[in-house]
Formats: sequence, C-alpha cells, structure tokens
Amino acid sequence: MDTFNLAGKTYHSRLLIGTGKYRDFNETRQAIDASGAQIVTVAIRRINIGQNPSEPNLLDILPPDRYTILPNTAGCYSAEEAVRTLKLARELLDGHNLVKLEVLGDPHTLFPNVTETLKAAETLVKEDFKVMVYTSDDPIIAKRLEEIGCVAIMPLASLIGSGMGILNPWNIQLILDNAHVPVLVDAGVGTASEAAQAMELGCDGVLMNTAIAAAKNPILMASAMKKAIEAGREAYLAGRMPKKLYSASASSPSTGLLGT
Repeated sequence: MDTFNLAGKTYHSRLLIGTGKYRDFNETRQAIDASGAQIVTVAIRRINIGQNPSEPNLLDILPPDRYTILPNTAGCYSAEEAVRTLKLARELLDGHNLVKLEVLGDPHTLFPNVTETLKAAETLVKEDFKVMVYTSDDPIIAKRLEEIGCVAIMPLASLIGSGMGILNPWNIQLILDNAHVPVLVDAGVGTASEAAQAMELGCDGVLMNTAIAAAKNPILMASAMKKAIEAGREAYLAGRMPKKLYSASASSPSTGLLGT
C-alpha cells in the first residue's frame, strides 16, 4: 500500500479535511467518514474542542484516538496571535504538537502574510511544535520555511474558498522539485479533477474544506475527493505518456493485417 509519512507517523490517506462550514457536527462526521481522511484540521478560534465547556465538543464525534486532530490558526492576522492560539491548542489536546500554521494578510482575500508566517514559524519550531505551514506559492518562501524546520509546506492552489483550482502549477512544481519535506496543496481546490491534478503534479496530499462543505451534496463530494486523490496519486506513480502534437507511429501494428 502507498503510504504517506508526516512528522514520523504513517498514514494511508493523503486527503486532509477541514471541519468548518458544515450544517452541523453530524454532517461533518459523515463527510469525514466518506472521505477516508485520517488527519482532520480544526480552527481553534472557531470550533470548540474543549475551550467552551458549555458548547458541543467536536472531539465527541471525532475522537483523537481515531483521527489525528490538526489544530490550525485560521482567523489569525499576526505571528503573536497565531503562536498564542497554538499554545492553547496544545493545552487542550494534552501536549499534541502537530499543528497547521496560517497567518492571513487581509480578511478579503485571506492571502497569507508571509512575513508574519515566517516569524511565527521560527517561534513555534523553537518551542517544539511540528509545524505544517500554509503559504503562498512562492518557491523561495517555501524553501525558507523548510529551512526554519517546518515539517510540511502547504502552498495555496488559489485563494481560500475560491474553488478556482490550481492557477499556477509551474510554481507548485518548483516547490516540489526543491522540497525535502512533504508538500500538500492547501486552499483553492474546488472539485475532484483539481484534487487529482495536484496529486499528478507529485504533491504528497491535499487539504480541503470548502470544496466539500459547500458542495450541494457534501457527503458525495467527500467520496469523490477520496477517489480523485487516489487516482491522481496512482497516475503520478505510473508516469504519464509524454505530450506531443501528434504521433508519427500508429499505436497498433501496421503488419500482419487482413489483406496484407
């Protein structure tokens, strides 16, 4: 079986799922079940995992002994805010240190603030967090984040929640060519073919939320994304035929035909 190693742990699913924007926790659970995901990301500033005892707790339907809970800093706009949020998450999850860092630049586009991201990454790595980091598709920034010590680089395909797909596959390829840690596309995938495209490029995985949660049938879309990730990975491993304008040789033999 083709497996995926992240921060010293092996996974068989390369699809990572967010937990926001669903109608309720029941739909969240059904979608995650259909996706086959083993890593589930949670926005600490938006979803309760114990910080609000009077509210429903997501961990009641997604137990940490079954899933790897990946706390993230969605909604943070400074390094200080992001670091503080992940320290809270580590307390709530009994010392869990695998986290997803994202520091946003503005509330309109949700584009990453790479300066604050770099600053937060340096602090978190020094404090023994295993940092998966959302960033732009800039290969230089991606390499710098790896050098800082991040365990996975997560460039956007396009803007968060846009569903525009992979707008710059060449930059993603440059990041892949120079990375020595897992590279996962994060943000912008809208449908199954785009998830497959990310995997065919050689990405180690894809993280998505809106593409599933905002679908007309989230459960069915989760199932489609599972298949797309698997198909894209197999196509990458198989190696596609080269592209060319036309083929000078027929794919079928030209001798031994009837009448020859």
